[in-house]
Amino acid sequence: MPETQIRPQTNPSTPATEAACREGGFRLLPELKRGELWTYFGPAFVASVAYIDPGNFATNIDGGTRFGYRLLWVLLWSNIMAILIQYLSAKLGIVTGHTLPQNCRKTYKRSTNIFLWLAAEVAALATDLAEFLGAALGFYLLVGPWLLSHGWTRTEVMFAAALLTTVCVFLILALDLAGFRFLEWGIMAFVAIIGICYAIEIFLVHPDWKLAAYHTLLPSFDTKDRQGSIYVAVGMLGATVMPHVIYLHSALVQPRIKDETKRGGLPGRLFRSRYLRFELIDVFVAMNGAFFINAAMVVMAAGAFASFAAKGLPPVSSIEDAHHTLGPLLGGISATVFAVALLCSGLSSSTVGVMAGQVVLEGFLDIKFSIFLRRLLTIIPALVVIGIGLDPLKILILSQVVLSFALPFALIPLLLLTSRKDVMDDFVNSKRTNYAGWLIVSIIVALNVLLLWQTFVG
Repeated sequence: MPETQIRPQTNPSTPATEAACREGGFRLLPELKRGELWTYFGPAFVASVAYIDPGNFATNIDGGTRFGYRLLWVLLWSNIMAILIQYLSAKLGIVTGHTLPQNCRKTYKRSTNIFLWLAAEVAALATDLAEFLGAALGFYLLVGPWLLSHGWTRTEVMFAAALLTTVCVFLILALDLAGFRFLEWGIMAFVAIIGICYAIEIFLVHPDWKLAAYHTLLPSFDTKDRQGSIYVAVGMLGATVMPHVIYLHSALVQPRIKDETKRGGLPGRLFRSRYLRFELIDVFVAMNGAFFINAAMVVMAAGAFASFAAKGLPPVSSIEDAHHTLGPLLGGISATVFAVALLCSGLSSSTVGVMAGQVVLEGFLDIKFSIFLRRLLTIIPALVVIGIGLDPLKILILSQVVLSFALPFALIPLLLLTSRKDVMDDFVNSKRTNYAGWLIVSIIVALNVLLLWQTFVG
């Protein structure tokens, strides 16, 4: 199939507004009205949930426990990458009025799109597995001990938790039926709860802030276990810069464009310039919030568990171990707060994961598919993992490494599309943006190659 060019929907509003945009760009945009910025907050916060999902719990706890504060720099670098990537995804959606998968379908050959779709589906399956398992574990940690004391087996409790998770995710997805703002508010509430929970954990653990700051700014791997630290670092990268949410963010900005179209016709350049300005602020605030939550996870694990080996104590090797250890170590409230944060993370990110899968499927293949049916289908891998008794922590970490390998297949099309004049018109990427984007892709690919080398050769 030959390539089909698309043009951004930049229908001019009026000659006066178009002239204003050409003369001064953002400087000549009208000043913000009272509360106007708040009405644009939401898309990046929904996307940010994928950056604090149960996969992050697994990799951050593993990294903090085994390597202390040493891998905090990975989170900082990942966050810088995430800000640029998420902004570019939103920019593509705002300028063209189409999602990233839709732009790929309209621009590239069918064979290319099938390949990109398969890579995206692998990432979506790994995401669904991690997030669903995390939510089920959250329920298990909160109510599991009581059910176990009444004769339930661990597998039975986990299955019940998985079914309860499914119901809760359906209810959260139903918020979108009342309007996209209700879903955004619901997800933002979950993010706030997770942040509050980890603020409490940090208060209880009393970390070494100087050492944490040092390792945040100075990149290094553990010389005694270089292969292990590289593996966890790639997992942390995959858990932070996630491919499925790159596709999703370009869709999350569409409802406001549709609302503007209903009010005054196809939005022109002025509206899209304003929207981009607001979305940049949204991305910056949301991504940095996710960074601080991720850093708090590592700091908590480093402060609470990293010294166990030196004291002759058994290491914390699972999320359940972390929960059970926090109670005696820091008090019962710490264990409960940890479980609540994990539950909120799993429920919200599982919802976002299903939405991303829907965007990928409909965008690349141009078919309609019930989002509720997709949720039912994607719980099957998680139920299999629960049924055969695999270690959830190891599965979570492995899923994040898979996501890291899938990242280039989302990033490269995004960079190529936002660099094309025929797609972006006057909103095309600057040379500096392109250089930064390709540097990010190079770093991710280099880390993955290094991981393969260490695993099979080193």
